[in-house]
Amino acid sequence: MSDLDLDRRTGWPPGLRVLLDIHPRESWPNAAGIGPTGRFWLQRHDLFRELTQALAMAAGELREGRLDAARFVPWFRPRMGFLLQELHGHHRIEDLHYFPVFQAADPRLARGFEVLNADHHTIDRAIAELGTASDTLLHALAVPADDPAAAVAGLATTLPAFLHRLLRHLDDEEDLVIPLLIDRGEGPLGIG
Repeated sequence: MSDLDLDRRTGWPPGLRVLLDIHPRESWPNAAGIGPTGRFWLQRHDLFRELTQALAMAAGELREGRLDAARFVPWFRPRMGFLLQELHGHHRIEDLHYFPVFQAADPRLARGFEVLNADHHTIDRAIAELGTASDTLLHALAVPADDPAAAVAGLATTLPAFLHRLLRHLDDEEDLVIPLLIDRGEGPLGIG
């Protein structure tokens, strides 16, 4: 197991921070190199963060009895489905289109994009686990004879672990992608 594995990583090592050190996060809002693609990328990541945190909060409220199933299910079902579908599609586009372009643009960052691609496989497995936990919970809430406590506890455990992995991945991905976009510009990279 490497320090670059998603569950152990705490950010990028110095060799993969070469552009982030030149273009730190606090400079991004005013950076000229971030065009529509970069802004969209950051917006999507913010959506994933916000939606996953909202789902975790709702599951916690259900577990604590502050939210009943009748209100939880119609709110939760479409949001969870949207999150899982959009994450899968987002990662597919990155792996097939963007990451190869970025690796070619700056070979110093190639290992980072390989790591992010590996993250996607880990997150895909976590998406499947989260989907199963969500389906189990929704089924348990729909069948009055079932005791949903175990299903609620399962989702309440699965969601925070998923959120931790997702947040680490999103932060690290931004720390490679956004400085590269600032440094090279979207047009010259062929993505603007």
